Amino acid sequence: MRATTINEYGSNDVVQVVEIERPEPGEGEVLVKVHAAGVNPIDWKIRSGVGQRLGMTLPIHLGGELVGTVETLGAEVDGFAPGEAVFGMVHTGAFAEYAVVKAANLVPKPSNLGFTEAAALPLAGSTAWQALFDEAGLTAGQRLLITGSSGGVGSLAVQFAKARGAHVTAVASARNEAFVHSLGVDEFVDYTSQPFEQAARDMDVVFDTVGGDTFQRAFATLRPGGFMVTVVAFPDGEAERHGVRVKRSFTLPSARNLTAIKGLVEAGKVMPHVDTVLPLTEVKQALALSEAGRTRGKIVLNIAT
Repeated sequence: MRATTINEYGSNDVVQVVEIERPEPGEGEVLVKVHAAGVNPIDWKIRSGVGQRLGMTLPIHLGGELVGTVETLGAEVDGFAPGEAVFGMVHTGAFAEYAVVKAANLVPKPSNLGFTEAAALPLAGSTAWQALFDEAGLTAGQRLLITGSSGGVGSLAVQFAKARGAHVTAVASARNEAFVHSLGVDEFVDYTSQPFEQAARDMDVVFDTVGGDTFQRAFATLRPGGFMVTVVAFPDGEAERHGVRVKRSFTLPSARNLTAIKGLVEAGKVMPHVDTVLPLTEVKQALALSEAGRTRGKIVLNIAT
């Protein structure tokens, strides 16, 4: 079978699509025939060297989220059947024709989405859900600011927050204004025309998906005692200086969260946006597009072609 592999860390030059043996599921695992896989920043970060810092061992098979059909079941697996459409997260190996996934990390695919659209949900959706609700405890009526609101994580976060009943202020560039408004935001701030921290104030929660200078400036938008949750920055004493709380959210697989997301999708309250679809053979281009950081919604690899 074909799989995307790196044997060393570096640029896209180290990325290869190679033939390897098809894996077999162990106890509590499912072999999934992959139809599509979402591309995320963590993929090119692992390629660039983050994999070493995470304790990963070369060679590494890239890819962290997938959608496909159940091929075979390992021992002690109940609740799935061969041929069933499923989606979920994997530690590595989603950019391949087959992948072994822990059964506990799989959920039936939303019935109203195709494979390509569903591939935009598992990792990005879990990231947004965990940050907003498990970490920040966002509730109805709260005022939320989202940076990077047009990206794969941010665009889902907008929809999750609106479904929960929050008041959402979205930060993005002018070229994405119409798209972000279509997600249902209450207020939009074009960061290219004015400092967003001057346009947005008294937020209960800030969800930072950008990091760097944006993360630092976003503290000024919070009310005293407000909560900042970030999925990219590493807080270091900022909360005390601003009189707020801050936490880094590290995304973990959660069937419970994926099931909740699936419910919102099937109820018509959430719809992932796929910006670019490429075949597995164009994985280098997909990683380059993700690294450029200007994608609206998600990049998806179509594996089953």
